[in-house]
Amino acid sequence: MTATVPGVFGPIPAELVADAAVEHPLTASLPLKPGRWYWRDLVATLDPVADAAEIHRITSAYEFPWDYQRALELALYRTYCVPSVSAVLEEAGQFRDEPQKRYDDTALLMVELVEHGYDSPRGREALRVINRQHARYDISNDDMLYVLSTFIYEPLEWIDAVGWRRLHPHERLAAFHFYRGVGQRMKIADIPEDIGEFRRWRDDYEARTFRYDRNNELIGTYTLDLMCSWYPEAIRPAVRTAVLSLVDDDMTRAFGFPWQPPGRRKAAYAALRARSAVVRWLPVRRRALGSRGTENRTYPGYPNGYRPADLGACPIRPRDRVEGCPVMTAGGDGR
Repeated sequence: MTATVPGVFGPIPAELVADAAVEHPLTASLPLKPGRWYWRDLVATLDPVADAAEIHRITSAYEFPWDYQRALELALYRTYCVPSVSAVLEEAGQFRDEPQKRYDDTALLMVELVEHGYDSPRGREALRVINRQHARYDISNDDMLYVLSTFIYEPLEWIDAVGWRRLHPHERLAAFHFYRGVGQRMKIADIPEDIGEFRRWRDDYEARTFRYDRNNELIGTYTLDLMCSWYPEAIRPAVRTAVLSLVDDDMTRAFGFPWQPPGRRKAAYAALRARSAVVRWLPVRRRALGSRGTENRTYPGYPNGYRPADLGACPIRPRDRVEGCPVMTAGGDGR
């Protein structure tokens, strides 16, 4: 008998919706209900603080995997509007020389934290890699804190605007507490304790730091060219226009990019909402995409045959250890 999963209008063959990832452990003991609200209803029974990692995994890998990936791409793009951030990235040279590898390293390391948890062996290994990369450069605590904030708020705002359903309050709080936990393990100081307070801090930081800089434009252009390269050459101009249409006025100004007509922006968001209208009627997702759903082109077959320590510009040898995310100073060694 062909395996099926529940759909809005009845059972659907599993092979049409399943992927190669591991089934969520909760679905082994709890049968999936017909309809689209299984995970939302489950999240409502969990604690957004104690169960933050599990809730965030459900939200980002089961309910909104495509949206989260796009929103985190936009989140990272947003950080390049801060001249002190883009200056570090231009100094490193990875966006110029190996943009796809730089993208894959970042995406897969973040997926490791979400998929396995930051206190798991793979999660701790991923954090060591992240800390090691950051320790090589002079990065202020405020810049680290700002980048952390974008991982929280950019996906929430994206889903608010174009998601197939509204987020449950537990999902919003869980995203905050999950990434706050990541920041604490990276030794980032002064992380606000309240989701609203951190949002206000982020908005104020952008108001103080967003401005045009040549490094912003360079890093933004490298990244835009990379995104376009993922598609056939014939449609790359349309992809470029779509990405530029999703960039808000503050980002456009900071990058020095050409302004897009309001009609193009409306069309881009209308297309995203149309996609979500279709997704809303798909069956509940039983398997997480995780690292297998990441558009990775540098590490074929990841995670099979790879560990987090294999990622990054300076892969970690087994004996290497970095406990925190030290900030190098003019006279420091970055440890």
